[in-house]
Amino acid sequence: MRLLNRSVGRLSRHRRGPLAGLMVLLLGLLLTGGLYAAFAPAQAHDESDNSAQIEQGRQLFLVSCAFCHGQNGEGVLTQDGTQYGPALTDVGAAAVDFQVGTGRMPMAQPGAQVPEKENVFSDDEVAALAAYVGSLGTGPAIPDADMYDPKTLSGDEYQDYVTRGGQIFLANCTACHNFEGSGGAMPRGGYAPKIRGVDPKYIYEAMLTGPQSMDTFSDGNIPPDDKKAVIAYLDSLNNSPSYGGLTLGSLGPVSEGIVAWVVGIGLCVGFAVWIAAHTTRSSKKKDEVQA
Repeated sequence: MRLLNRSVGRLSRHRRGPLAGLMVLLLGLLLTGGLYAAFAPAQAHDESDNSAQIEQGRQLFLVSCAFCHGQNGEGVLTQDGTQYGPALTDVGAAAVDFQVGTGRMPMAQPGAQVPEKENVFSDDEVAALAAYVGSLGTGPAIPDADMYDPKTLSGDEYQDYVTRGGQIFLANCTACHNFEGSGGAMPRGGYAPKIRGVDPKYIYEAMLTGPQSMDTFSDGNIPPDDKKAVIAYLDSLNNSPSYGGLTLGSLGPVSEGIVAWVVGIGLCVGFAVWIAAHTTRSSKKKDEVQA
C-alpha cells in the first residue's frame, strides 16, 4: 500500500511537467496506429487487388469518356459557360454501371434525354469503368444481388413485398412511369422510359442515383428494403394476366380514348352510311307511271 502511494505521488508530481503533454500525445498516436494496423490490412489488401481494375477503367475512361467529362472526371465547360459533360467525381460506381450498362453512355449525340441502346462495352469493362469512377470520390456502390433480386423472396414474404412495393410505387412513381410502369411523356422533350421487363439491378440503381430527369431516391428517402419491394411489385406485373382484355400498351385513358373515337365512333358512322345506302328510295319515273 505504501509502494502504491509512492507511485501515485510520483506521477502526480510529473503530470504537469513540460514533457507530460508530449508523452500523452505520443501514447495516443501509438494506440491509434496499433488499432489501425490491427483492422486495416484486409482493406488495404482489397484496394491492392482492385488497383488493376481501376487502372483498366482509367484507360477506358481516357479513350471513351474524357472528351466530355474531363481527364479526371472533373467535367467540361463550353466557351459560353454551359456544361458540356457533368463532373463524375461524386456520382459513384452505381451511376456508371447504370448509364454504361444500359448503353446510354457514351452518348450518340446530345439531346433532351439519352435513350437506351445496345451496350458497346463488355461486363468486365463496365465493371472497370465503374471501379475507376467510384475511386474518384464518394457515391453509391453497385448493389449486391440480394438487395434487389425478387427471386430471393418466396411465398408470403414475396406477397408482402409486392403489396408494400405497390403502395410505394403508386405514391412516388406513377406520375411519370404510369400505373403499370409503361412509361410516359415528360416536359421539354423528355420521357419516362418503360420499366417493366428491365433488369432489377438497373431499376435499383436508377432509384439510387436519379439519372437524367428522374428524382434521386436515396436510402434516406426510400430504404433499400423498400426499393426491393418496388422491384417485387414490378416483377409481379410481368406475371399478371390482363383481365380486361387488350391492354392497349397500358397507357391509360389516352390510348383507350383514341380507340374509342377512331374505332368505336368510326364503326357507328360507317354503319349509319351503310343503312342510308340500302333503304328504299322512290324514283320520279315510278311516280309518273303510277300517276
